Amino acid sequence: MRRLPLPSEATLRRLAVASLVTQAGIIVTGGAVRLTDSGLGCPDWPHCTAGSIAATPEMGLHGAIEFGNRLLTFVVGAVALAMLVAVLRTLTSDRPRRDLLVLSMVLLGVVPAQAVIGGVTVWTDLNPWVVMFHFLVSAALVGVATVLVRRTQRPLGVVPARVGLPWLERLGLLTLVVTAVAVYLGAVVTGSGPHSGDPDSKRTGLDVAVVTQVHADSVLLLMGISIGLYFTARAVGAPGRAARAAAVLLAVEFGQGLIGLVQYRLELPELLVGLHMLGAALMVMAATDAWYATRWMPSRRPA
Repeated sequence: MRRLPLPSEATLRRLAVASLVTQAGIIVTGGAVRLTDSGLGCPDWPHCTAGSIAATPEMGLHGAIEFGNRLLTFVVGAVALAMLVAVLRTLTSDRPRRDLLVLSMVLLGVVPAQAVIGGVTVWTDLNPWVVMFHFLVSAALVGVATVLVRRTQRPLGVVPARVGLPWLERLGLLTLVVTAVAVYLGAVVTGSGPHSGDPDSKRTGLDVAVVTQVHADSVLLLMGISIGLYFTARAVGAPGRAARAAAVLLAVEFGQGLIGLVQYRLELPELLVGLHMLGAALMVMAATDAWYATRWMPSRRPA
């Protein structure tokens, strides 16, 4: 039987980008399920309803939306599986990519876990804390996929070099941690607001105005730290992409903050809430990339 050709570096890069796009995309489609009140469009799991694994015509649009989002999990899993298989194929060659192995395994391994968490959200009638956890796991996977993309951009045969600026690395890590806190608080705001995924689902019971203010404060803190990261990278002459990545993060934060302010003033219209969820995924990407850029310089070939 003819052996499959080894995956090229370009193929690995494309699969990594596809992993990132699908991980971010499932956040957006999951948000669409909630914003259309389709969270219980399929009232059971793993079946959609008793006696049927798929949505039936009687379940209407809500059932179709929820079941469609479940099907997208298979797309995410297929991309993650293709990525892992491609990496495993390189291990038997003269150009093994062991630096991609753990990340690829994490992306694939968490897919079934996420499916189960999604099932628990249905079983608990969209408990807001379980829904939040479901979202936050996806956000973390976006960060993992971002690192995977950057590593696949490292040409074959090159040696990664540390930036060698410990204070800059710590500031990059702090930026990533505060981003995680801001994203978590944003999820708490959503879990306390009107978009529960189903009109009869419970909310956290927290005061929306209070948690929104705390979330806004965390974003302002994040922007301040990101400004510090940008100017520190410029001041110390950090090699590589550190200053540029911090500038991109600042731009994403500004856009996200603007959408957040407008959606609050307009009493949370569905379209803006959906854009804000996309912005959360982009912010995780940008923060992860900024942190990664403070650690590694552009790769160089060994002498």
